[in-house]
Amino acid sequence: MSSSLKVYILAIVSFLVGTSEYILSGILDKVAGSFDVSLAAAGQLITIFSLVYAIFTPILMAVTASMDRRKLIIIGLGIFVFSNILAFTLPGYGLFVVARIIMAIGAGIVVVTALNIAAKIAPAGKQASAIATVVMGFTASLIVGVPLGRITADTLGWKSVFGGIALLGIIAMIILSFAIPRIKGDTPIPLRQQLSLLKKPKVALGLSITFFWLGGYSIAYTYLSPYLLEVSELGDKYLSGALLIFGIASMIGSKIGGFSTDRWGVHRTLSVGLALHIVMLILLSVVTHTLLGVMIVLLLWSFSAWSSGPTQQYHLTTIEPEASGVMLGLNQSMMQLAMAAGAGVGGIAIETISLTSIPWMGAVGIAIAIFALVILNKMNTVTKVNSSINYK
Repeated sequence: MSSSLKVYILAIVSFLVGTSEYILSGILDKVAGSFDVSLAAAGQLITIFSLVYAIFTPILMAVTASMDRRKLIIIGLGIFVFSNILAFTLPGYGLFVVARIIMAIGAGIVVVTALNIAAKIAPAGKQASAIATVVMGFTASLIVGVPLGRITADTLGWKSVFGGIALLGIIAMIILSFAIPRIKGDTPIPLRQQLSLLKKPKVALGLSITFFWLGGYSIAYTYLSPYLLEVSELGDKYLSGALLIFGIASMIGSKIGGFSTDRWGVHRTLSVGLALHIVMLILLSVVTHTLLGVMIVLLLWSFSAWSSGPTQQYHLTTIEPEASGVMLGLNQSMMQLAMAAGAGVGGIAIETISLTSIPWMGAVGIAIAIFALVILNKMNTVTKVNSSINYK
């Protein structure tokens, strides 16, 4: 089996994990109705997943750093499959929370290990492309997994989604055990050493851009399905199509964002993307009852939001080039913390204000990200000027 095919298998596994994380946003109304809880309470299932993923993934990866990579990904996938079986079979909101916690632990191990394996089995000079392919599998869960999950939930019930993911996960475990060779682990990097980077102002500010960008996005995206159904009055028959448009736009945005970063630089790409992100969130509340308007805004919102993804990833590696791997790992945790915070803030906004406040709250988060970007850019300018003076 060629290395490329092995990488695509890892991408499919990443797709399964991404679907398990993002799917709740597409079926949140059904989950809330099934458990007889509020939308805010259902939204906290996303908060719980993201918090557990963010906190425990770096710890578990540090502890298991020297373990054989094939063994580790199969163990992680086993935990992930077990959690999906629990989500499919166990009744009640409380037990579903337990399943989500276990699911997040397994998902974190699987995704990070898949990225690590992809880089190690790829031919020389193609490691970055291999990693991008696995990341694309995760992103594809937004494009295919969420709308497909919504359709499956409409047809067979929302719990069937997790049953299907568990079945596919078992098949993936079997394939991985034969397809992936034994791969030696890495030299462990103490977690304390990784976290020490957070003491540096530029690193903290750079990561804050991720937090407020994705946090603002998550405030609105977590409750997108109920917003479209109740506020935009889109109608259930159009919801799957809207989610599909949203997902396709996210992939296009990622591609254009990477191209724009190479062509016009980090600051300009991030600034334009974040500004457009704010405008689209505000417009979502303006074109509320216009089907075509809502679809166009969703497309441009997703496009602008995810154009910032690859740009910000690259941006962080330039802040600390000698610790780029650690920076990307910290960014993964920050992204999950942002998703958790966004879902939490959105839930509070729904309970204390209304569902209509969600786009506006999200826009505030993005505005703070732009403010952080401006400050960081000024710090970089001052550093360059001082370096130039010292050189002379």
